[in-house]
Amino acid sequence: MANKTKIYIGADHAGYEMKGEIKKFVEGLEYQIIDLGTFSTDSVDYPDIAREVAEKVIEIPDAVGILICGTGIGMSIAANKLQGIRAAECVNEAMAEFARKHNNANVLCMGSRLIDLEAAKKITQKFLETEFENEERHVRRVDKMTKVWPK
Repeated sequence: MANKTKIYIGADHAGYEMKGEIKKFVEGLEYQIIDLGTFSTDSVDYPDIAREVAEKVIEIPDAVGILICGTGIGMSIAANKLQGIRAAECVNEAMAEFARKHNNANVLCMGSRLIDLEAAKKITQKFLETEFENEERHVRRVDKMTKVWPK
């Protein structure tokens, strides 16, 4: 994200501590990051946080999101319910790179119970610094993913 776009971050209670550390890390990379909660370790429903972040990513052109819960799975499923969101759970840098390069992912999901903070920082940096490969084959595939398919 060479243009240093806005980044919206959110976490549930399980991801609260990691969110704080990732927020500081991203600020150190000189990105603008907006924290949408949660703001404590009190139990919250992760779909509410995922929706709030995803709505901002849809609303603000070129914005991206970062969502953290215990596994990253719930946040990913919830965020992907919103049309226009391509949320990818990543547990390593290669996943973050290809999520951006090939799938034009606009929300990074991570699990605080699956990866440590140093891995999360590397994954986050890779996600933010990787651009979508705007090749025809990737554009075609992303377009297909973006469509809502009827039952």
